[in-house]
Amino acid sequence: MEPKRASSDGGGNNRNKRLKRREILEKKKAVERLIGSAYSVADHLASVPRLRHYRENGLSVYLDSGRGNRLSASVRHYIQNLLKINMEEPYGPEWPEEEKIKRREMVAAEALYVFVHEINIVDENKMSLTLDDGAACEISEREKGPMIGFVHYRFLVEEELPVLYVYELQLEPRIQGKGLGKFLMQLMEFIACKNRMSAILLTVQKSNLPAMSFYTSRLR
Repeated sequence: MEPKRASSDGGGNNRNKRLKRREILEKKKAVERLIGSAYSVADHLASVPRLRHYRENGLSVYLDSGRGNRLSASVRHYIQNLLKINMEEPYGPEWPEEEKIKRREMVAAEALYVFVHEINIVDENKMSLTLDDGAACEISEREKGPMIGFVHYRFLVEEELPVLYVYELQLEPRIQGKGLGKFLMQLMEFIACKNRMSAILLTVQKSNLPAMSFYTSRLR
């Protein structure tokens, strides 16, 4: 009676499994490197100064970058207040608990911001030059007016893919409906592409009808 020979299939399967595990691990490390690289950028607006400005429909605004763990007390207070103005009604009785969560999220080191400021004093020639040729046009603190909105975003891994997640896009009611929200989402798309993210994600409550209309209709 001939002795039984060990099947070669088992060894092949084991090699395939090891290769698969290695492939998964390398993919995971590559995604983590992309996220780390995105967070290493000090200011995502610095490379394209033109995108710091929005001047349409009677609005003239300037955009600044920021991080959650570096917010001043006045900026934290502004964010909390605007969140309450815009989100208390959609959340209804759930707002007190949700507000606590948002207050923790807003000051995290991973929280990245684009702050929207009105421009108080505009040198028309200076602004026209910037809009025409894309040259850098920094404004002074005197020209930088009050904050009128913000975007809170992060770089995350969702379903094994690197994504830019928009946590908040909040604008004061008086400046809504003037194209600024769409411009800011296009800015998020630019930042996501530049940092090689696979997608942009956000969460919208179904009860927040104006927001649902904005994200499902106007951004198409």
